[in-house]
Amino acid sequence: MAAEDGGIAVETTAPALGEPMDLMTALQLVMKKSLAHDGLVRGLHEAAKVIEKHAAQLCILAEDCNQPDYTKLVKALCADHNVHLVTVPSAKTLGEWAGLCKIDSEGKARKVVGCSCVVIKDYGEESEGLHIVQEYVKSH
Repeated sequence: MAAEDGGIAVETTAPALGEPMDLMTALQLVMKKSLAHDGLVRGLHEAAKVIEKHAAQLCILAEDCNQPDYTKLVKALCADHNVHLVTVPSAKTLGEWAGLCKIDSEGKARKVVGCSCVVIKDYGEESEGLHIVQEYVKSH
């Protein structure tokens, strides 16, 4: 459907209408909108408070967290309070998505701080990414 001479550049920045967005891209967009609407909570202490208040919509945990007690606690809290849990491969990536970095003049992230746990308490606004994340959560 895309033009052969310029369609590639468009597809790398945003998926075409016929192509589904992958989960990680959708999650990044959802976290960006949530951060803009002050609905993103970062770190174990804040996340635990939001989960226990039953205000959490979704919990995102980094797989490369090297503290087994940390991951066990987050998984147990999510299970006890029926909060959906999604894992991402890297804490640095999660930290960048959660806004724990500086953006330089070229738009690249610098000084990224790793983040092992993020909780979304408010999605912000409806988006295609939100629908993809919700479908993934329902199916898993």
